[in-house]
Amino acid sequence: MPEPVSPTTSDAGPEFAAVAETGAGDGSSAAYAPSERTVPTRSADRAAYDHDTVHSILDAGYVCHLGFVRDGAPVVLPTLYGRVGSRLYLHGSTGSRPLRQARQTDPGLAVCVTVTHVDGLVLARSAFHHSLNYRSVVVHGTAHQVTDPEEKTAALDALVDQVLPGRAADSRPGNAKELAATAVIRLDLTEVSAKIRTGGPNDEPEDLSLPHWSGVVPVAPTYGAPIPSDDLAPGVPLPAYLEDL
Repeated sequence: MPEPVSPTTSDAGPEFAAVAETGAGDGSSAAYAPSERTVPTRSADRAAYDHDTVHSILDAGYVCHLGFVRDGAPVVLPTLYGRVGSRLYLHGSTGSRPLRQARQTDPGLAVCVTVTHVDGLVLARSAFHHSLNYRSVVVHGTAHQVTDPEEKTAALDALVDQVLPGRAADSRPGNAKELAATAVIRLDLTEVSAKIRTGGPNDEPEDLSLPHWSGVVPVAPTYGAPIPSDDLAPGVPLPAYLEDL
């Protein structure tokens, strides 16, 4: 029965007050201020609000899940993202429903964006205490469509480099037709938190003598050797950023 990895809640109650009183995530230049939606009701000690932790989790990935309400029902879509300072950028077709809503809705589209990395399978002696080691970030806020051409170009470069740093400068920029067909939305990192679990299983004392294997199976992404396209021109070398994968 793995623990939920979401660090947020709509009813933070006394846990929110406790975090606020201790000064964790006090809204200083080095941390995001906690809110009722970003303080977990379970395992509040695993939550983090400092910029270094939040940004490192975001920078380690490139796939997020974008949640919003469409026609009164919740929708969650996987998509790519890029971080530039204290902003996230997401892109899609100009015909995409959430991107259209971000343009048409005043003052913007209310969204929730999540990023999760699974670092290990935590196997306990009891089914109840099975869990995951993970790093996750949840961002609440209002998304706005990017209309400034320079910001849009920078955002698209950031999206490419988020997947593979250095790739934006090593590819043809979008032309006028491609840019016209692409929409970008911006989400400020204001109401945001991270949650992290590490370590082994939390077995009950009476279960320690049970004859079941207990421990952690590490999980990590791997990259295979780059495969050149069939029509790659002879003599084009493998970029250094691919050699370092």
